[in-house]
Amino acid sequence: MAALDSLLSRSSTDALSEPAPDGSVLEDILSTAMRAPDHGRLRPWRYVLIRGEARPKLAELVVAGMLARDPDVPAAKIEKRRTRFSTMPLTIALGMHLRPEDKIPLIEQEMAVAAAAMNILNALHATGFGGVWVTGDMAVDPALASALGFDAPHGLAGFLFVGTPDPNRAVPPRRPVEDYVAEWHGAPVTFGADK
Repeated sequence: MAALDSLLSRSSTDALSEPAPDGSVLEDILSTAMRAPDHGRLRPWRYVLIRGEARPKLAELVVAGMLARDPDVPAAKIEKRRTRFSTMPLTIALGMHLRPEDKIPLIEQEMAVAAAAMNILNALHATGFGGVWVTGDMAVDPALASALGFDAPHGLAGFLFVGTPDPNRAVPPRRPVEDYVAEWHGAPVTFGADK
């Protein structure tokens, strides 16, 4: 797949099945993180791979965090999250190895983590795999972060669910770029997407 075609056709999906990438293919995909924009070359990203028998263990940690935050969470929501984390072919925990004392602002360190994650999602698509970046309350759960090796000041930027995308899934249409781009002529701009 040509590089630009790959970027223009990528979309997130959690309609994923086996196989997930492994071996040298997975290594190449993860290596794309090393080309992400990274002010100060801090390389603040860290990845924990969860697959096989470790998946249900992670799912139980995620559910425990849900219940700790809200003991009245509906059973259907608990089961949905447990199933997702237990059955994805590969889950990549997106760790942030942050350096609050560094001259590089924390927001720039976090943006580097995000850029590296996007490189991975693009590489997954380019190699015939797929994924989705999931965040939410679990991404700011200090107990879950600690269980994965990210004690404060480090943390999680979420998880990537990874696998082979369903070829029959509905792919959302691409929005017109014109709604998100404006040329500045000295006065504040208005974007079509915001009208």
